[in-house]
Formats: sequence, structure tokens, C-alpha cells
Amino acid sequence: MKKLMLIVNPAAGRGGFKVQFGEAMQILARGGMQTSLYFTSGKKEATRFVEQHAKEYDLVACVGGDGTLSEVLGGLMKVDSPPPVGYFPMGTTNDVATSLALPKNDMCAAATRLVRGEPHPYDIGGFGEDEYFAYIAAFGAFTEISYATPQDQKKALGHLAYVLQGASQLGKIERIPTRIEYDDGVFEGELVYGSMSNSTSVAGIVHLREEMVSLGDGISELVLVKDPGRIDAYGELAAAVLSRRFDSDSLQIIHTRKARFRFEKPVAWTRDGEAGGEHREIVLRNYHAPVRFIF
Repeated sequence: MKKLMLIVNPAAGRGGFKVQFGEAMQILARGGMQTSLYFTSGKKEATRFVEQHAKEYDLVACVGGDGTLSEVLGGLMKVDSPPPVGYFPMGTTNDVATSLALPKNDMCAAATRLVRGEPHPYDIGGFGEDEYFAYIAAFGAFTEISYATPQDQKKALGHLAYVLQGASQLGKIERIPTRIEYDDGVFEGELVYGSMSNSTSVAGIVHLREEMVSLGDGISELVLVKDPGRIDAYGELAAAVLSRRFDSDSLQIIHTRKARFRFEKPVAWTRDGEAGGEHREIVLRNYHAPVRFIF
């Protein structure tokens, strides 16, 4: 029997995990897993659980959204020789699940994948000195949508809630003077959006081509968006991105292991859809495959 540490966020998504929970536990048991449950009741609790108990288990997995997974991975980064990690994606967006082709909002299918899957190397993002992100850190236009959108709207409307909240911010778009020192050069100019990511899916809406992203190669993607100049040009840029055309003069994608961001004044960031604080200077880096992800 393998000992499984299963961390459950009961507030994630629409709470649909409860319907299949018993059956999923049976699938895990039949697959040779002895499961211990840890229920979270607040932020950072998943990280604390992992730091304190992960070494006692053969596997660690979580039930929740990308924010819960981010906390779990952050905890594993502080554990020597961490056990492999699995994921039951039950959030609103589930970007990591999209990148890994994991079943979403289906406890039984996720349990089966955990039992039958194999561990693969997975890169983790570093945010400053001692913080981490599972797949993206970002600033600028629309980045606050994930945590500013009320939870009841997320549950009722799903992705539509993000779109509506984003549309309401069109009048708030700010040009941010930015200097970025990355592996092969320097970018200097005004941006309306910037991110460093390890994902083919961002906010469940933007999808990078699979050949552009490898999740365990030690390389992350900088996505930089300049002001296209007109409000209607944002629509044209969005249409190009949604159709996976990345040839706009306003959009630049750079592959790098490390990037130092400098701003004229503190700028608000998000990490995996959660508030990441304001920073005038910050270093982001790719930690090459410190964990193994089962999929």
C-alpha cells in the first residue's frame, strides 16, 4: 500500500467534489492507496500541512483549484526529496490541468489518473526570495481579475465572470514603464501587461501553442504586451491571441530561465491568480524540475 496525503479545499469551485468523493476514495483504495485527509480552512494552510507532514507519505495530492495546488507546490519546495504530487482539479479555471490534460471537475476520473499515472518532471516558478508559483506570475491589465472577481460570481458564471470583470477594467489600463533583464538580453519600454509562466493556458482563455511550452525543461515564457494605441485595437489583439496568432507588434514572447523586473514605482502582481503584493523590483526564476507531477 502507498500512503497518500490528500489535501482538500472544500471551498474550491462549485464544491462538486462532494458528489463523487466516496466513489473516488474507493478507486484510490482499490489502486493500493491508503489515504489520509487534510481539510483546509484558510490561506496558506495547505502549504503548512505539506511542510509538516509530506515526508510521512509516498504521494501528496490536492483537491481544489490552481490556488490550492500553488500552495501545495510551495510547501513541497521546502521539503527535501519531496514525494510526487497529484491533482484533482476542482476550481473555476484549472489552467494547470489544461496544460497537463488532466480531467477537470471529475473526482473519479482524477482518482483513476492518479492511480494509473506516472510521475513527470515539473518546473516551479520562483517569486522573489522565498515565494513560489505553480504556473504564472503577472502584472498589469486584467491580472487582478482572478482575485477581484467575487467568489459567488465565479461559482455562478465560471469563465464569463472573468470576462465581465475584465471588460469593466478597460478604462483602468495603465502604461507601466518597465525594465526586464533576462537570460539573453534586456527589454525596456512601457507595458500594459507582463508575465512569466510555465503553462499553455492562462485564465482559461489564452492558450499558447504546445510547441511553445515545455513544463519540465527549465525554461519559462515571458509574455509582454505593449499598448496597441487604441481601445478597439485591444479587441484585435485579443482576437489574435485567442486564435493563437502571436505575430502582433504589441505582443512579445521570450523564453528565459530568469528575469529581473524593475519599475519606476511599486507595481501589483498576482501569483497563480492570487494577490502577490506590490514590488518596485523583483526577480523571477525557473526552478528546473524540483518536483514530479503525476499525470
